[in-house]
Amino acid sequence: MSKYQEDDYLLLSGIQHFAFCRRQWALIHIEQQWFENLRTVEGNILHERSHDTQYSEKRKDLLFIRGLKVSSSTLGVTGECDVVEFHKDPEGITLYGREGTWRPFPVEYKRGKPKENNADILQLCGQAMCLEEMLACSIPKGALFYWEIRRREIIDFTPALREEVCSMIKEMHMLYSRGYTPKVKTGNFCRACSLAEICLPKLCKRFSAEKYINDYIKGDKP
Repeated sequence: MSKYQEDDYLLLSGIQHFAFCRRQWALIHIEQQWFENLRTVEGNILHERSHDTQYSEKRKDLLFIRGLKVSSSTLGVTGECDVVEFHKDPEGITLYGREGTWRPFPVEYKRGKPKENNADILQLCGQAMCLEEMLACSIPKGALFYWEIRRREIIDFTPALREEVCSMIKEMHMLYSRGYTPKVKTGNFCRACSLAEICLPKLCKRFSAEKYINDYIKGDKP
């Protein structure tokens, strides 16, 4: 399998954006556009707390590492995990400076509640796949913690889910290399998008540049 060069790595966090809306992902990651709203501000505060890279904690047979940087040359992505728990396990892996063997378990923190789509699940699975490549191990499960419901959702990293992650990241690389921003596909999710004022989904759907110019030439009102 071919490997990506570090200069070509995409942000791992982009998986969540891409699964939510391909146009939103392109506006952020290709066009470098961003706009804050209440949801993004609250999310940033939450991640600042969980990404305290100076913090690690050990409780008996459980080790917590926050803001762990991960990457994969196979997928061509890089990013950080909110929290990786290492559970002491006789079938686990060795860690530098730690006695015994440990089994990694990634945990991603989200501000709201479980979503109807699988964007969060795909992002978490991508983190696990990066960890597997870096640590040369197998990670069958992880967890999403939602602050609104104060509960963990355990996620199984199935072969089908892993294949979806690979396919999605491959499409992200293809679009990024072309510098292409997909056309808008409107839906109820547009109301929750922080880039709605930049994307203008209703306007983009209603009019095309070609139709606008043709109508203008013909003297019709667009």
